[in-house]
Amino acid sequence: MYTELRQELYKLSHRKLPWLIIIFMVALMVIIGLAMGRTYSNLLVMTCYDSSMVIMLLLVIVGSTIFSMEFQNETIIPLIYRSRGRGSVFFAKFVTLFLYDVILHIIAIMVTFLLNIVPIINNPVSWTAIYKYHQPLVINMLATTGVDLVTSSLIISLICLSSCLINSNTVVIAINALIIFMGSGLSSNLLLANVGPSRIIRWNPFNMLNLTTQYYNYATYHITSMLSNSQLLLGTICYVIIFTLLAYWCFQRKHF
Repeated sequence: MYTELRQELYKLSHRKLPWLIIIFMVALMVIIGLAMGRTYSNLLVMTCYDSSMVIMLLLVIVGSTIFSMEFQNETIIPLIYRSRGRGSVFFAKFVTLFLYDVILHIIAIMVTFLLNIVPIINNPVSWTAIYKYHQPLVINMLATTGVDLVTSSLIISLICLSSCLINSNTVVIAINALIIFMGSGLSSNLLLANVGPSRIIRWNPFNMLNLTTQYYNYATYHITSMLSNSQLLLGTICYVIIFTLLAYWCFQRKHF
């Protein structure tokens, strides 16, 4: 898989879109900081200026080009013929998207540090100040980033699955964007509607999208999700594995 992974990383690094999107992400982080004001300085730092949803949306856009565009343009066929097998191609694309996810989070952390050093839109904060979970703020930020990597991995697995089922790049972007924006609300409505036993319904995959937001705002989101942080983390990891395996199964049996 090393050769396939190197090819995918080369293609990603030589596209303009992934780099232009990073500029868009930084701009949105600044806008969010301006919108929330100086009252929420610690929270903005802990959440890297609420970059979680922005990163997930960017992953949908870039991820659709890695998978769906290749299906749509049929460039996947020569790629498979030149590789050792479909499995190598699939997991090379999955790992590439995950590595891009890590890069986006690292850049978000760097921008957060920069905005704290140059307090144009935010008050300077003490990185050692005790904040959530009786931990220093810098630990809160790193922990939130780690948690969000798990949450965004769920989106990556959904991108892979939907791309293997649907060849249209536009449709894949639309479906996953709707999941990001409406998934949490849909889960909440299911739980409030009492359509089934809440002990089972609360484990639906849409509820796992609450993982990051509940971590930094437990009091509010725990009431909605009806799961603890550790339960959400466990559920998210399980769904990542399930959706990734389903995507791999679909990819292996897809006709080109």
